[in-house]
Amino acid sequence: MRTEAALRRFEDFLRENGLRLTRQRAEILELAWSTHDHFSADEMASWARGRGSKSSRATVYRTLCLLVDGGFLASVDRGRNGVLYEHILGHTHHDHMVCLSCGKIIEFRCQEIEDLQDREAAKNYFQIVRHTLLLEGHCGSCAREKS
Repeated sequence: MRTEAALRRFEDFLRENGLRLTRQRAEILELAWSTHDHFSADEMASWARGRGSKSSRATVYRTLCLLVDGGFLASVDRGRNGVLYEHILGHTHHDHMVCLSCGKIIEFRCQEIEDLQDREAAKNYFQIVRHTLLLEGHCGSCAREKS
């Protein structure tokens, strides 16, 4: 999805929730859309400062939460290594594997897992709205180093 379309959707989301689109919120969305990598809130704050933004660290954190709540971003909790974000609007759903040694993130999609989740939800009369699957372990390089 193009940045302009995401921005219009974000403005609609904010209005529906009694909020308005500020310059700082728009800048943060634009920065999130400018990368296809995972990023931390601290990286986002640094990027915003690099653009001369007046966004405080608190504004960055609050805006990232709004973007997650609205389905614009997904968050990947890496435990002690913090939370990373990625933009998901208009992208195919995928899951993550995170290396506990080096922090590498591997994205994957497995239709068998998706089908199993759907079957289990149906058996329990449960309607899935969204889900996150995070596998933690050691990537091939780190596993070899540990051997």
